[in-house]
Amino acid sequence: MPLNFDLTDQQQILRNMVRTFAEKEIAPIAQELDDKEEFSYALTKRMGELGLFGLFVSEEYGGGDLGYLFYIIAVEEIARVDGSQAATLAAGNSLGIAPIYYYGNESQKKEWLPVLCKGEALSSFGLTEPNAGSDAGASRTTANLEVDHWVINGSKIFISNSATDISKVCVVQAVTGKRADGRNELSCILVPNGTPGFTTQTMHGKMVWRSSNTGELYFTDCKVPKENLLGKRGDGLHQMLATLDAGRLSIAAMGLGGAQGAFELALKYAKRREQFGRPIASFQVNAFKFADMATEIEMARLLLYKACWLCEQHRPFSKEAAMAKMFCSEMYHRVANQAVQLHGGYGLMKEYAVERHYRNQKLLDIGEGTSEVQRIVIARHIGVPGRTL
Repeated sequence: MPLNFDLTDQQQILRNMVRTFAEKEIAPIAQELDDKEEFSYALTKRMGELGLFGLFVSEEYGGGDLGYLFYIIAVEEIARVDGSQAATLAAGNSLGIAPIYYYGNESQKKEWLPVLCKGEALSSFGLTEPNAGSDAGASRTTANLEVDHWVINGSKIFISNSATDISKVCVVQAVTGKRADGRNELSCILVPNGTPGFTTQTMHGKMVWRSSNTGELYFTDCKVPKENLLGKRGDGLHQMLATLDAGRLSIAAMGLGGAQGAFELALKYAKRREQFGRPIASFQVNAFKFADMATEIEMARLLLYKACWLCEQHRPFSKEAAMAKMFCSEMYHRVANQAVQLHGGYGLMKEYAVERHYRNQKLLDIGEGTSEVQRIVIARHIGVPGRTL
């Protein structure tokens, strides 16, 4: 079968729909929300009404049953305009919906997925801790099984979508015992927001994604039924790694979309801005900048879409996901940096959206596995000998 790089008609319709929504409804208020560090319930609701939550979830649970590439295109188009709203969508899907969809039992799926897919509620993924970031296996949050309840103690930090008024459940990774080899046994447990002993606190003062929600979570003798275990006891590490593999595709999509947006802003400005009697885009030094940016964006899109294709074909894609996440996030930095440079002093002012792109890019080098961790993952997959840590 010959290679086909065309999107389907349905995928192109989705792209156009999301682009129109982002330009007409997000762009006019994005900077105001950023300035106020304000999470937008209205925009989250609209994304739910447009069916952007649960695009890869089957219809029986309230999803769109359209596949992963549809979802990635949606994230890409929103990130083109605003990283914060893209983060809400990406975390809501990859880290909130996906673990329940792929590892939950029928009761858990039917309880949570329909409302999550409507965007009426958000789920979060409680993984990162103050002393367990890249080394996620070093979690100190514990869950002890006492008769018919798990008793959870510990804390989490930098957890997206965890502390809003519509945050309804958190998938918490916790230490539930010791394995035969002496390492921690990790399991994932569903903890509804509002459960006694479970409190959340919104984090403020962020440089990036200022109108997305990021929270700190605290568990103090928090009791949930033993039936809230997600999948099998001890499967938490596998569930976490698989969730991050797929989540890296959405982070890559944010890098790709953000770079596209910054590129377009810079090109528009450079065609209009004149110095020495002609548009600055016409100078060779700047024309070459645009040529390099366009080439990198195209390379990133091909790499990301291939990784999504592998995912949809149920073929191994961990290496490609790490490559896409690393390349797209670092490429976004290069493009945003040049976009600010092309704007000159105006690129440093908040009235120009390119300033927000420059700030928002940085999280993509860090979130869901730093660029350094991605290189470790890639090195292992390509057979580099010896220890990479």
